[in-house]
Amino acid sequence: MAVKKTTTTKNGKLSIAQLKDIINKKAGNEVAFNLVDDNPTDVSEWIPTGSRWLDSIICKGKLAGIPVGKISEIAGLSASGKSYMAAQIAANAQKMGIEVVYFDSESALDSEFLAKAGCKVDDILYTQATSVEFVLETIEELVGANTGKILFIWDSLAMTPANADVEGDFNPQSTMAQKPRILSKGMSKLVQPIANKQCTLLVLNQLKTNITSTPAEALVEPYFTPGGKALPYAYSLRIWLTGRKAKASYIYDEKGYKVGSELKAKLQKSRFGTEGRECTFKILWGGDDISIQDEESWLEAIKTSPYFKQGGAWFSIVYEDGTEEKFQSAGWIEKLQNQKFRDRVLQMMDKEIIKNFETKEGNASNYYNIDGDEPADIEVPMGD
Repeated sequence: MAVKKTTTTKNGKLSIAQLKDIINKKAGNEVAFNLVDDNPTDVSEWIPTGSRWLDSIICKGKLAGIPVGKISEIAGLSASGKSYMAAQIAANAQKMGIEVVYFDSESALDSEFLAKAGCKVDDILYTQATSVEFVLETIEELVGANTGKILFIWDSLAMTPANADVEGDFNPQSTMAQKPRILSKGMSKLVQPIANKQCTLLVLNQLKTNITSTPAEALVEPYFTPGGKALPYAYSLRIWLTGRKAKASYIYDEKGYKVGSELKAKLQKSRFGTEGRECTFKILWGGDDISIQDEESWLEAIKTSPYFKQGGAWFSIVYEDGTEEKFQSAGWIEKLQNQKFRDRVLQMMDKEIIKNFETKEGNASNYYNIDGDEPADIEVPMGD
Protein backbone atom coordinates (compact mmCIF):
# COMPACT_ATOMS: atom_id res chain seq x y z
CA MET A 1 0.00 0.00 0.00
CA ALA A 2 1.44 3.33 -1.07
CA VAL A 3 2.08 5.84 1.67
CA LYS A 4 0.45 9.20 0.99
CA LYS A 5 2.94 12.02 1.08
CA THR A 6 2.08 15.08 3.04
CA THR A 7 3.39 18.54 2.26
CA THR A 8 4.06 21.17 4.86
CA THR A 9 4.37 24.88 4.38
CA LYS A 10 7.45 26.33 5.93
CA ASN A 11 6.59 29.19 8.22
CA GLY A 12 8.55 32.38 7.94
CA LYS A 13 8.27 36.14 8.03
CA LEU A 14 5.66 37.39 5.56
CA SER A 15 5.73 40.69 3.74
CA ILE A 16 2.93 43.25 4.04
CA ALA A 17 1.77 42.28 0.54
CA GLN A 18 1.59 38.60 1.53
CA LEU A 19 -0.30 39.43 4.72
CA LYS A 20 -2.73 41.52 2.69
CA ASP A 21 -3.34 38.64 0.28
CA ILE A 22 -4.05 36.24 3.13
CA ILE A 23 -6.56 38.61 4.77
CA ASN A 24 -8.34 39.39 1.49
CA LYS A 25 -8.53 35.68 0.62
CA LYS A 26 -10.00 34.89 4.03
CA ALA A 27 -12.56 37.72 3.72
CA GLY A 28 -13.53 36.79 0.18
CA ASN A 29 -13.18 40.39 -0.99
CA GLU A 30 -10.77 43.29 -0.65
CA VAL A 31 -10.73 44.47 2.95
CA ALA A 32 -6.99 44.95 3.50
CA PHE A 33 -5.18 47.86 1.85
CA ASN A 34 -1.77 49.45 1.70
CA LEU A 35 -2.30 53.02 2.86
CA VAL A 36 0.15 54.42 0.29
CA ASP A 37 -2.21 53.17 -2.44
CA ASP A 38 -5.87 53.98 -3.07
CA ASN A 39 -7.88 52.98 0.00
CA PRO A 40 -11.36 53.59 1.42
CA THR A 41 -10.29 55.38 4.61
CA ASP A 42 -8.34 58.39 3.29
CA VAL A 43 -10.43 61.26 1.93
CA SER A 44 -9.17 62.34 -1.47
CA GLU A 45 -12.20 64.29 -2.68
CA TRP A 46 -14.45 66.90 -1.10
CA ILE A 47 -17.77 68.41 -2.20
CA PRO A 48 -17.77 72.21 -1.68
CA THR A 49 -20.46 73.48 0.69
CA GLY A 50 -20.90 76.78 -1.11
CA SER A 51 -19.09 78.67 1.65
CA ARG A 52 -15.33 78.97 1.17
CA TRP A 53 -14.94 79.98 4.81
CA LEU A 54 -16.71 76.82 5.95
CA ASP A 55 -14.70 74.68 3.51
CA SER A 56 -11.51 76.24 4.94
CA ILE A 57 -12.21 75.15 8.53
CA ILE A 58 -13.35 71.54 7.93
CA CYS A 59 -9.95 69.88 7.44
CA LYS A 60 -6.71 71.00 9.05
CA GLY A 61 -4.23 72.32 6.52
CA LYS A 62 -6.38 72.27 3.38
CA LEU A 63 -9.47 73.59 1.61
CA ALA A 64 -12.10 70.87 2.00
CA GLY A 65 -15.90 70.46 2.10
CA ILE A 66 -18.21 67.48 2.60
CA PRO A 67 -15.93 64.39 2.59
CA VAL A 68 -16.60 61.89 -0.20
CA GLY A 69 -16.83 58.31 1.06
CA LYS A 70 -18.08 59.32 4.51
CA ILE A 71 -21.30 59.99 6.41
CA SER A 72 -21.78 63.63 7.44
CA GLU A 73 -24.47 65.54 9.31
CA ILE A 74 -25.84 69.05 8.96
CA ALA A 75 -28.10 69.84 11.91
CA GLY A 76 -29.76 73.14 12.64
CA LEU A 77 -32.52 75.02 14.35
CA SER A 78 -35.83 75.53 12.58
CA ALA A 79 -35.43 77.60 9.39
CA SER A 80 -31.65 77.77 9.84
CA GLY A 81 -30.89 76.89 6.22
CA LYS A 82 -30.21 73.14 6.29
CA SER A 83 -32.11 72.39 3.08
CA TYR A 84 -30.68 75.46 1.35
CA MET A 85 -27.15 74.32 2.13
CA ALA A 86 -27.99 70.77 1.01
CA ALA A 87 -29.24 72.13 -2.32
CA GLN A 88 -26.00 74.03 -2.81
CA ILE A 89 -23.99 70.90 -1.99
CA ALA A 90 -26.12 68.90 -4.44
CA ALA A 91 -25.41 71.43 -7.20
CA ASN A 92 -21.67 71.27 -6.50
CA ALA A 93 -21.75 67.45 -6.48
CA GLN A 94 -23.39 67.44 -9.90
CA LYS A 95 -20.61 69.66 -11.23
CA MET A 96 -18.16 66.97 -10.07
CA GLY A 97 -20.04 64.24 -11.95
CA ILE A 98 -21.62 62.77 -8.80
CA GLU A 99 -25.20 61.49 -9.01
CA VAL A 100 -27.65 62.87 -6.42
CA VAL A 101 -30.42 60.91 -4.69
CA TYR A 102 -32.58 63.10 -2.44
CA PHE A 103 -34.68 61.44 0.28
CA ASP A 104 -37.38 63.84 1.47
CA SER A 105 -39.43 62.98 4.56
CA GLU A 106 -41.27 66.31 4.70
CA SER A 107 -42.58 66.57 1.10
CA ALA A 108 -41.30 70.12 1.17
CA LEU A 109 -38.67 70.09 -1.57
CA ASP A 110 -39.44 72.47 -4.44
CA SER A 111 -37.98 71.77 -7.89
CA GLU A 112 -37.93 75.50 -8.70
CA PHE A 113 -35.95 76.10 -5.52
CA LEU A 114 -33.41 73.44 -6.56
CA ALA A 115 -33.06 75.01 -10.00
CA LYS A 116 -32.44 78.45 -8.47
CA ALA A 117 -29.75 76.88 -6.28
CA GLY A 118 -27.93 75.71 -9.41
CA CYS A 119 -29.07 72.07 -9.53
CA LYS A 120 -29.85 70.15 -12.70
CA VAL A 121 -33.32 69.13 -11.57
CA ASP A 122 -33.79 66.45 -14.24
CA ASP A 123 -30.66 64.68 -12.95
CA ILE A 124 -31.77 64.52 -9.30
CA LEU A 125 -33.61 61.39 -8.18
CA TYR A 126 -36.26 62.56 -5.72
CA THR A 127 -37.46 59.84 -3.34
CA GLN A 128 -40.00 60.05 -0.54
CA ALA A 129 -38.49 58.89 2.76
CA THR A 130 -41.41 56.72 3.84
CA SER A 131 -39.51 55.09 6.73
CA VAL A 132 -36.01 54.84 8.15
CA GLU A 133 -35.89 51.17 7.17
CA PHE A 134 -36.78 52.05 3.58
CA VAL A 135 -34.10 54.76 3.36
CA LEU A 136 -31.37 52.59 4.85
CA GLU A 137 -32.25 49.55 2.71
CA THR A 138 -32.47 51.66 -0.45
CA ILE A 139 -29.07 53.26 0.16
CA GLU A 140 -27.57 49.82 0.78
CA GLU A 141 -29.04 48.45 -2.45
CA LEU A 142 -28.04 51.43 -4.61
CA VAL A 143 -24.49 51.46 -3.24
CA GLY A 144 -24.14 47.76 -3.99
CA ALA A 145 -25.65 47.96 -7.49
CA ASN A 146 -23.97 51.12 -8.79
CA THR A 147 -20.33 51.54 -9.82
CA GLY A 148 -20.42 55.35 -9.89
CA LYS A 149 -20.32 57.88 -7.08
CA ILE A 150 -23.61 58.89 -5.47
CA LEU A 151 -24.46 61.65 -3.02
CA PHE A 152 -27.38 60.62 -0.81
CA ILE A 153 -29.16 63.50 0.96
CA TRP A 154 -31.56 62.54 3.76
CA ASP A 155 -33.87 65.47 4.60
CA SER A 156 -34.57 65.00 7.39
CA LEU A 157 -33.77 62.13 9.71
CA ALA A 158 -35.80 63.59 12.57
CA MET A 159 -39.01 63.61 10.54
CA THR A 160 -38.61 60.12 9.07
CA PRO A 161 -40.72 57.55 10.95
CA ALA A 162 -39.94 53.90 11.57
CA ASN A 163 -42.23 51.26 10.05
CA ALA A 164 -43.68 50.63 13.49
CA ASP A 165 -44.59 54.32 13.75
CA VAL A 166 -46.38 54.24 10.40
CA GLU A 167 -48.29 51.05 11.11
CA GLY A 168 -49.03 51.75 14.79
CA ASP A 169 -51.02 54.31 16.74
CA PHE A 170 -50.12 57.84 17.83
CA ASN A 171 -48.98 56.82 21.30
CA PRO A 172 -45.22 57.59 21.49
CA GLN A 173 -44.77 55.00 24.23
CA SER A 174 -45.77 52.14 21.93
CA THR A 175 -42.68 52.46 19.71
CA MET A 176 -40.23 53.99 22.17
CA ALA A 177 -36.54 53.65 21.18
CA GLN A 178 -37.26 51.57 18.06
CA LYS A 179 -36.00 54.23 15.66
CA PRO A 180 -32.63 54.77 17.44
CA ARG A 181 -32.01 50.99 17.47
CA ILE A 182 -32.77 50.74 13.74
CA LEU A 183 -30.51 53.69 12.95
CA SER A 184 -27.70 52.29 15.09
CA LYS A 185 -27.74 49.00 13.20
CA GLY A 186 -28.31 50.61 9.81
CA MET A 187 -25.49 53.13 10.03
CA SER A 188 -23.01 50.48 11.18
CA LYS A 189 -23.95 48.43 8.08
CA LEU A 190 -23.55 51.38 5.69
CA VAL A 191 -20.25 52.92 6.82
CA GLN A 192 -17.94 50.49 5.02
CA PRO A 193 -19.95 50.02 1.77
CA ILE A 194 -20.22 53.81 1.40
CA ALA A 195 -16.47 54.17 1.88
CA ASN A 196 -15.64 51.30 -0.49
CA LYS A 197 -17.81 52.70 -3.30
CA GLN A 198 -16.77 56.33 -2.59
CA CYS A 199 -20.38 57.38 -2.12
CA THR A 200 -21.47 60.07 0.34
CA LEU A 201 -24.36 60.23 2.80
CA LEU A 202 -25.39 63.69 4.00
CA VAL A 203 -27.89 63.50 6.86
CA LEU A 204 -29.95 66.58 7.70
CA ASN A 205 -31.21 66.69 11.25
CA GLN A 206 -32.90 69.02 13.73
CA LEU A 207 -31.33 70.75 16.71
CA LYS A 208 -33.60 70.51 19.72
CA THR A 209 -33.29 72.28 23.07
CA ASN A 210 -31.57 70.14 25.66
CA ILE A 211 -34.04 70.12 28.57
CA THR A 212 -32.06 69.04 31.61
CA SER A 213 -32.18 69.49 35.36
CA THR A 214 -28.46 70.28 35.41
CA PRO A 215 -27.78 73.98 34.69
CA ALA A 216 -24.14 73.30 33.87
CA GLU A 217 -25.11 70.78 31.19
CA ALA A 218 -27.66 73.17 29.70
CA LEU A 219 -24.96 75.83 29.35
CA VAL A 220 -22.32 73.58 27.84
CA GLU A 221 -24.67 71.49 25.66
CA PRO A 222 -27.76 73.60 24.90
CA TYR A 223 -28.85 71.38 21.97
CA PHE A 224 -29.09 67.74 20.97
CA THR A 225 -30.07 65.87 17.80
CA PRO A 226 -32.76 63.15 17.53
CA GLY A 227 -31.87 59.64 16.43
CA GLY A 228 -30.07 58.17 19.39
CA LYS A 229 -26.61 58.28 20.91
CA ALA A 230 -25.03 55.85 18.44
CA LEU A 231 -25.42 58.12 15.39
CA PRO A 232 -22.55 60.55 16.13
CA TYR A 233 -20.10 57.65 16.04
CA ALA A 234 -21.00 56.97 12.40
CA TYR A 235 -20.46 60.60 11.36
CA SER A 236 -17.09 61.83 10.17
CA LEU A 237 -18.31 65.43 10.15
CA ARG A 238 -21.07 67.22 12.06
CA ILE A 239 -21.99 70.81 11.14
CA TRP A 240 -24.43 72.59 13.44
CA LEU A 241 -26.22 75.72 12.17
CA THR A 242 -27.56 78.38 14.52
CA GLY A 243 -28.35 82.07 14.26
CA ARG A 244 -25.70 84.60 15.25
CA LYS A 245 -26.35 85.98 18.70
CA ALA A 246 -26.29 89.70 19.48
CA LYS A 247 -27.09 90.35 15.81
CA ALA A 248 -30.17 90.37 13.63
CA SER A 249 -30.51 86.87 12.28
CA TYR A 250 -32.44 87.92 9.18
CA ILE A 251 -31.40 89.78 6.03
CA TYR A 252 -33.79 92.41 4.69
CA ASP A 253 -34.03 94.00 1.25
CA GLU A 254 -34.31 97.74 0.64
CA LYS A 255 -38.09 97.58 1.23
CA GLY A 256 -37.81 95.76 4.53
CA TYR A 257 -38.79 92.27 3.31
CA LYS A 258 -36.99 89.24 4.72
CA VAL A 259 -34.85 87.68 2.00
CA GLY A 260 -32.30 85.62 3.93
CA SER A 261 -30.67 84.57 7.18
CA GLU A 262 -27.29 85.11 8.82
CA LEU A 263 -25.95 81.88 10.29
CA LYS A 264 -23.17 80.57 12.45
CA ALA A 265 -21.75 77.16 11.55
CA LYS A 266 -19.94 75.14 14.20
CA LEU A 267 -18.07 71.89 13.65
CA GLN A 268 -19.62 69.82 16.42
CA LYS A 269 -17.48 66.87 15.32
CA SER A 270 -14.64 66.56 12.84
CA ARG A 271 -12.34 63.62 12.23
CA PHE A 272 -10.07 65.99 10.37
CA GLY A 273 -8.53 67.85 13.32
CA THR A 274 -10.86 70.87 13.41
CA GLU A 275 -13.61 70.08 15.93
CA GLY A 276 -15.13 73.18 17.54
CA ARG A 277 -14.19 75.65 14.81
CA GLU A 278 -16.76 78.23 13.73
CA CYS A 279 -17.55 80.55 10.86
CA THR A 280 -20.45 82.73 9.69
CA PHE A 281 -22.18 83.33 6.39
CA LYS A 282 -25.50 84.48 4.96
CA ILE A 283 -28.06 82.49 2.97
CA LEU A 284 -30.46 84.21 0.56
CA TRP A 285 -33.76 82.37 0.19
CA GLY A 286 -36.49 84.97 -0.30
CA GLY A 287 -35.87 86.16 -3.85
CA ASP A 288 -34.88 85.01 -7.31
CA ASP A 289 -31.33 84.32 -6.14
CA ILE A 290 -31.12 81.34 -3.77
CA SER A 291 -27.54 80.99 -2.65
CA ILE A 292 -24.99 81.21 0.11
CA GLN A 293 -23.48 84.70 0.12
CA ASP A 294 -20.00 83.32 0.03
CA GLU A 295 -17.91 86.28 -1.09
CA GLU A 296 -19.71 88.63 1.30
CA SER A 297 -18.40 86.57 4.24
CA TRP A 298 -14.76 86.89 3.16
CA LEU A 299 -14.55 90.40 4.58
CA GLU A 300 -15.34 89.06 8.06
CA ALA A 301 -12.93 86.15 7.57
CA ILE A 302 -9.84 88.29 6.92
CA LYS A 303 -10.36 90.86 9.70
CA THR A 304 -7.85 89.09 11.98
CA SER A 305 -5.08 89.39 9.37
CA PRO A 306 -2.23 91.83 10.09
CA TYR A 307 -2.56 92.87 6.45
CA PHE A 308 -6.10 94.11 7.04
CA LYS A 309 -6.64 97.64 8.37
CA GLN A 310 -9.72 99.56 9.42
CA GLY A 311 -10.17 103.25 10.04
CA GLY A 312 -13.74 104.36 10.62
CA ALA A 313 -15.87 103.36 7.65
CA TRP A 314 -12.81 102.67 5.50
CA PHE A 315 -10.93 99.41 5.18
CA SER A 316 -7.69 98.58 3.43
CA ILE A 317 -5.65 95.53 2.57
CA VAL A 318 -1.88 95.56 2.29
CA TYR A 319 -0.19 93.85 -0.65
CA GLU A 320 3.07 91.95 -0.35
CA ASP A 321 4.99 94.92 -1.79
CA GLY A 322 3.64 97.18 1.01
CA THR A 323 1.12 99.10 -1.07
CA GLU A 324 -2.42 99.49 0.26
CA GLU A 325 -5.82 99.49 -1.38
CA LYS A 326 -8.71 101.23 0.37
CA PHE A 327 -12.39 100.40 0.12
CA GLN A 328 -15.70 100.59 2.00
CA SER A 329 -17.90 97.64 2.89
CA ALA A 330 -20.54 98.74 0.36
CA GLY A 331 -17.97 98.37 -2.41
CA TRP A 332 -16.57 95.01 -1.26
CA ILE A 333 -18.19 92.82 -3.94
CA GLU A 334 -17.27 95.28 -6.67
CA LYS A 335 -13.67 95.31 -5.44
CA LEU A 336 -13.52 91.52 -5.67
CA GLN A 337 -14.02 91.78 -9.43
CA ASN A 338 -10.44 93.08 -9.59
CA GLN A 339 -8.31 89.92 -9.97
CA LYS A 340 -5.31 91.32 -8.12
CA PHE A 341 -7.48 92.35 -5.16
CA ARG A 342 -9.34 89.03 -5.20
CA ASP A 343 -6.14 86.96 -5.28
CA ARG A 344 -4.76 88.90 -2.31
CA VAL A 345 -7.97 88.37 -0.30
CA LEU A 346 -7.91 84.62 -0.97
CA GLN A 347 -4.23 84.51 -0.04
CA MET A 348 -5.02 86.25 3.26
CA MET A 349 -7.93 83.86 3.92
CA ASP A 350 -5.78 80.79 3.35
CA LYS A 351 -3.10 82.19 5.65
CA GLU A 352 -5.43 83.23 8.48
CA ILE A 353 -7.94 80.40 8.41
CA ILE A 354 -6.01 77.37 7.14
CA LYS A 355 -2.27 77.80 7.65
CA ASN A 356 -2.27 79.73 10.94
CA PHE A 357 -4.63 77.20 12.53
CA GLU A 358 -2.45 74.34 11.36
CA THR A 359 0.67 75.93 12.87
CA LYS A 360 -1.23 77.26 15.93
CA GLU A 361 -0.44 80.91 15.27
CA GLY A 362 -2.58 83.73 16.62
CA ASN A 363 -5.37 83.79 19.19
CA ALA A 364 -7.34 80.53 19.47
CA SER A 365 -10.58 82.48 20.07
CA ASN A 366 -10.38 83.65 16.45
CA TYR A 367 -11.12 80.07 15.41
CA TYR A 368 -13.47 78.71 18.09
CA ASN A 369 -15.73 81.41 19.49
CA ILE A 370 -16.07 84.09 16.87
CA ASP A 371 -19.06 85.80 18.50
CA GLY A 372 -17.75 85.56 22.07
CA ASP A 373 -21.20 84.36 23.09
CA GLU A 374 -20.47 80.88 24.39
CA PRO A 375 -19.55 79.97 27.96
CA ALA A 376 -16.24 78.37 28.75
CA ASP A 377 -16.29 74.65 29.37
CA ILE A 378 -17.34 73.94 32.94
CA GLU A 379 -15.09 71.52 34.76
CA VAL A 380 -16.83 69.03 37.00
CA PRO A 381 -14.67 67.80 39.92
CA MET A 382 -14.01 64.07 39.77
CA GLY A 383 -14.00 61.92 42.88
CA ASP A 384 -11.08 59.75 43.89
